[in-house]
Amino acid sequence: QVRLVESGGGLVQAGGSLRLSCTASGLTFTEYIMSWLRQAPGKEVDFVARVTWSGVNTNYADSVKGRFTITRHNSNNTVYLQMNNLKDEDTATYYCAASRRLPSGYSREHYDYWGQGTQVTVSS
Repeated sequence: QVRLVESGGGLVQAGGSLRLSCTASGLTFTEYIMSWLRQAPGKEVDFVARVTWSGVNTNYADSVKGRFTITRHNSNNTVYLQMNNLKDEDTATYYCAASRRLPSGYSREHYDYWGQGTQVTVSS
């Protein structure tokens, strides 16, 4: 059974930092592109960041470039999202997702597996 388990969310003041983690089990981690997505209440899912199989290539949403960093440690099947200089608009449930191929969209059907999500709340 494949599981993606996120952790590290919480309540933080604007300008603060959080580090999210997502640990995968039940799959061959190096065969999957790992992504972070988020969904704010009443809004659609938004892409946040993506890292390819080896960790060399990364992509970010324009809204988080320069503030967020995605990394992966294939040795322990974990992908991280370091979030700095957090803003009110970063408040959302953050999900990690795994896909064998480059996703063509951001909804769940474009990914092979999703985590259960971790809540990030930024207060001003």
